[in-house]
Amino acid sequence: MKQIILFILISSFSVFVYGQNERKFVRSGNKLFMEAVKDTTRLDTTKFGQAEEEYRKALNLRPGNVQWNFNLAGTRYKQMRFEEAEQKFEELAEKFETTEEQARALHNIGNSQLMQQRVDESIESYKEALRRNPNDLDTKYNLAYAQMLKKQQEQQQQQQQNQQQNQDQQDQQNQDQQNNQDQQNQDQQQNQDQQNQQNQQQQNQEQQQQQQTKISRQDAEQLLQALQNDERDIQEKVKKEKAAKARRIRSEKEW
Repeated sequence: MKQIILFILISSFSVFVYGQNERKFVRSGNKLFMEAVKDTTRLDTTKFGQAEEEYRKALNLRPGNVQWNFNLAGTRYKQMRFEEAEQKFEELAEKFETTEEQARALHNIGNSQLMQQRVDESIESYKEALRRNPNDLDTKYNLAYAQMLKKQQEQQQQQQQNQQQNQDQQDQQNQDQQNNQDQQNQDQQQNQDQQNQQNQQQQNQEQQQQQQTKISRQDAEQLLQALQNDERDIQEKVKKEKAAKARRIRSEKEW
């Protein structure tokens, strides 16, 4: 990815004494910046911070210098203060007069946005930079890179959506199966309850029948006594009928 562009001030300075001080600060800032950039093994935020301080000293004397402000924004970017860098580059993009300078500011706006994971905005910034400088290969490369990231994000989002849909379907199937199982268990329980109720009713009926057919000992003795009484009555009646018959027979013979 294209690094932040550092403007090395080469224009002549004022002959005033404060002009010499400005040049000293800018030179010191440029030196610190380039030393930090050369070290590719690590991000030397300390030197970038020192360079920022030097640029600030120069800007205290000449606040409106757009090149030094551009370098100041570059040190913020290198210190990974991407939001602050973006804001400064946006201010400068409106102040730069040439399309090439505007394109560089927009390029770095895109870089700052990309580092903040704002891919769509970075793509628009790169496109805007190319409108001002169509031949900038670094901006074309960064635009292609950002577009590739966007495509990957869209693919990941689609994959996540598909996974979520599959998970939702699986959850629904599991829920349906659970509901079916619960319904089956409920039906089985209802059937069991009905069967238990029927068995209970049958047992109650049998107990009632047993109670109806079962008589107490006293009742049995009374019933037996009644039967014996009836039998004596019958025997007495039979004896009387025999005696009466015998008398009739004797009377008939005597006659």
